[in-house]
Amino acid sequence: MAISDALTAHDRQHLQRCVDLAREALAAGDEPFGSILVDAQGRELFADRNRVSGGDQTQHPEFAIARWAASNLSEEQRATATVYTSGEHCPLCAAAHALVGLGRIVYASSTAQLTAWHADWNIPAGPVAALPIQQVAPGIEVAGPDAELSAQVRDLQAQLHGVDNV
Repeated sequence: MAISDALTAHDRQHLQRCVDLAREALAAGDEPFGSILVDAQGRELFADRNRVSGGDQTQHPEFAIARWAASNLSEEQRATATVYTSGEHCPLCAAAHALVGLGRIVYASSTAQLTAWHADWNIPAGPVAALPIQQVAPGIEVAGPDAELSAQVRDLQAQLHGVDNV
């Protein structure tokens, strides 16, 4: 599948909701990530934010979406749904997404951007390789990042790590 930079106004509206959820996560003491699941008609079905502050590093919103979708949607509904997210899926979440048969992923900021920000701020890499979605799940259509919204995500990441965001 292809990576597309072309985001619609509809996509950006959903992505802004994800960035707002990421902001909520940061305010609650969590890492700033937020995601929503939208059906083929554009209705939000499920929304969540990171919940890793309790010690379970698998409590990502994209993983929660995959679990919820597997339990609540038919195969066809999953295939035609879109996951919107403030940050590109990590390998764990990309695999879960693919395994339950969800459709398109649209992200505000990319893994490459997050990796570059962390490098600029001298933040060490995490224990899992920072791979783009298509290296983990090559059959999934993805779109992103968005320049304006990724700047908002960068600001949230800077706040999380206590760095000046210049």
